[in-house]
Amino acid sequence: MSIDWTRDKDPRVPLGHASIVAALKKAGVDVRASSFAINLVGFDEERILRNILDSAQGHKLEQVDVGLGVYVWNDPVVKRLLVALRRNGFRGRIILGGPQISYAGAGLEELYPEADVFIRGYGEEAMVALASSAERIRFVGVHWAGQVDSGLQAQARLETLASPFLDNVIDLSGGQRFIRWETQRGCPFRCSFCQHREAGSRLRRRDIPLARLERESELFVQSGVDDIAVLDPLFNLGDHALAVLRTFRRLAYRGRLSVQCHFSTLDEEFLDACEGLDVRLEFGLQTIHEREARAVERVNHLGKVTEGIRKLLERRKTFEVSIIFGLPEQTLDSFRATVDFCLRQRVPVLKAFPLMLLRGTALERERARWGLEESREPIPSVIRSHTFDEREWRQMEALAEALRRTEGAHPDCVEALEACVVPSPDTAGWWSPAS
Repeated sequence: MSIDWTRDKDPRVPLGHASIVAALKKAGVDVRASSFAINLVGFDEERILRNILDSAQGHKLEQVDVGLGVYVWNDPVVKRLLVALRRNGFRGRIILGGPQISYAGAGLEELYPEADVFIRGYGEEAMVALASSAERIRFVGVHWAGQVDSGLQAQARLETLASPFLDNVIDLSGGQRFIRWETQRGCPFRCSFCQHREAGSRLRRRDIPLARLERESELFVQSGVDDIAVLDPLFNLGDHALAVLRTFRRLAYRGRLSVQCHFSTLDEEFLDACEGLDVRLEFGLQTIHEREARAVERVNHLGKVTEGIRKLLERRKTFEVSIIFGLPEQTLDSFRATVDFCLRQRVPVLKAFPLMLLRGTALERERARWGLEESREPIPSVIRSHTFDEREWRQMEALAEALRRTEGAHPDCVEALEACVVPSPDTAGWWSPAS
């Protein structure tokens, strides 16, 4: 069961969910898969409960497994659903995975007392192993409630994984124009706010075999897919990325590819490989200030950043830069300076996102050190710290919203951007975007 945060153009079945379903089907498991969008009008928790119970019809309830991915946006819903399942007589195994499980420390049974088993890390092979046995199997990354928790992460052999596209779990025959895709897993960086890492270490990069990626690329072209968001934490890393781009050039792909990049690994060979393709390069800068960058283990070499931006502008490449507000050591003035730097560098699309304290990250564990306090929203953001108060955070938020509203026609400096922001009559000192 998938309870996702989605957008209108997304496929009905999310990629991570589909990859697990494809692995189960390849192994011959009798699997019933459903996906629900938590952020769409009409979302109904009772409908998910009924879907599970109806899918189990004709089977003894103790012989049915329910698997759920737990994310920051669906955590409360999952907890209520587990209680409702047990109250309605469900006696099968409840299996939880996803980021809220993978990056949690010991004590998962206290957070989810109704669950039987937890998967940290990649879920495909672990789910197949669990579904293939009624016993309490031993599998790296699988933790059974009540047993000693090793805290290890499950892995997956990418060279043997089923493809959710080639195996038609994500159906492209109906004119699906936008998809999310992966060519590799893992990230060489160790940003303290990010979950793309194993506990205490970098998450080693692993490539999906090029032969599979070529077959998927051919399917995308044949099916009329014209917008592909590549989910790799960092795409521009060496020969594998070059080979993927060359495949799309060989296929004369005319759609858009959106990929996550880093200025430190941006070189002429990669930019040459992008020629002839509609590639949107997305760079996570986060901040220009070394003090803030060191606080989150995300230091940038500004010389490489400015040189990279110069090359991109010279080649007229489509690119965007993202930054974060709410960082440790950040102030309103330092955030303004980061915005100003990007605008003066003529970054065509600049996006600012609020800092979130994701479960199990180093930054979440160090929240007291920096005085980080979160909002009470369903998806909480940091709104106070030792270096900014909530009023100043609201001003940063207003600048972020002004960037969103002026996307594609950004002012050339932060002072011009602030002309798009006016004091709100409702709350003294609170800035809001001008309509």
